[in-house]
Amino acid sequence: MKALQRNESSAEPSAACCLALLGEREAQKKAIVSAHCIDHAQLDKRLEVLARRPERFAQDALELCVALDTRGTDLEITDPSTWRSATTSLSATVENQFSTEVENIRAMGREEERRLALRIEFAKIRLSRAEEQHRLDKETLADVSDRLPALCRRRMEWHALRLEMAERNLYLVLINVERYRHTSADRSDLIQVAAATLLRAVDGYDWRHKVLFRTYAVHWLNQGFRSHLYNFNSTVRVPVYLQKSFKQINAAMQRLGTPHASVEEIARETGLPRSMIASARIAARTRRTRSLDTTLDSDGMYTLASALSLRDDEGPYSIALEDVSIQSAVQAALGRLTNRERRVVEMRFGLGCGRAHIYAEVADELGVSLERVRQILVRAMFKMRTPQMRKTLERLAT
Repeated sequence: MKALQRNESSAEPSAACCLALLGEREAQKKAIVSAHCIDHAQLDKRLEVLARRPERFAQDALELCVALDTRGTDLEITDPSTWRSATTSLSATVENQFSTEVENIRAMGREEERRLALRIEFAKIRLSRAEEQHRLDKETLADVSDRLPALCRRRMEWHALRLEMAERNLYLVLINVERYRHTSADRSDLIQVAAATLLRAVDGYDWRHKVLFRTYAVHWLNQGFRSHLYNFNSTVRVPVYLQKSFKQINAAMQRLGTPHASVEEIARETGLPRSMIASARIAARTRRTRSLDTTLDSDGMYTLASALSLRDDEGPYSIALEDVSIQSAVQAALGRLTNRERRVVEMRFGLGCGRAHIYAEVADELGVSLERVRQILVRAMFKMRTPQMRKTLERLAT
């Protein structure tokens, strides 16, 4: 419940402002027992009559809002202790304490859940009417709510009702989080995501469909769990829709029996657009990670770490680049090589020796094989491809 309240405070800043306006618990109790409040029992009787015509419920509820606003009547705000059992403070982990508190929350039956859903929709309609009367949007509501106590009260009534619906269904979080125990995600993170997702489920629930809220909320919980896993299971984050598309592509390639299926074949098998398939394949390649110890040459001496690292006095830009020639740049690059590597580069590209030599001539000069000459040349080129050298060449090319 504490996790749920923390998420709600960040998602609904204006609701937190309303709670702060009314003060501590004593001030809240005075507001609850106000003589100008209509209790839930009386409200439920009126809403049940309106709910007999679901297609006209919103219109009829708006007329009831007008009548209550004319008389200055507020809605009752239920004390959370009515659905929470008293608990003792235990020296336990946060998760265990959360589980204990959830177990002490009284669950709802079908009829009680329906009545609460009617109250939530009615409170939302009344809040929307109050915002329209004051011509406020979500951006300006938080700034002026302290100067509009009636509007603040409407928002507090709606928030209290939806919070009750979410809290009294927190047991769904503990049940469904067990399905993701095998994943690498932290359990506490999943619980936190699920607590926030329950509030989204409350906002999207429609009692007219005659579906239990728990059935509807489970869909939202699983969607929240999967979104968290998609977004945080990889260092390189790929959009969720591309990850889902790549799963369909993998399944299609398995059905086709080849990992080298063409884009056209996969498109026919999955029904996905060709552009989507191409994007998903590119995204899958970007998620691959390589160790910094990966060797880039046959000798294992040149690694990815050495290719990416910079010397202490080296950076992607240097003031020396302001006045540099091709000759000095080439000499600086050759200075990074060993004697053998430098000799191979000079002979192969004809630097300072009149003409370029073929691999056979270089091999005869060094007394090694043609393949060995090629390997030495590749390693030398890797060494010379530094950020500083690229910057130099770009400047000389302009």
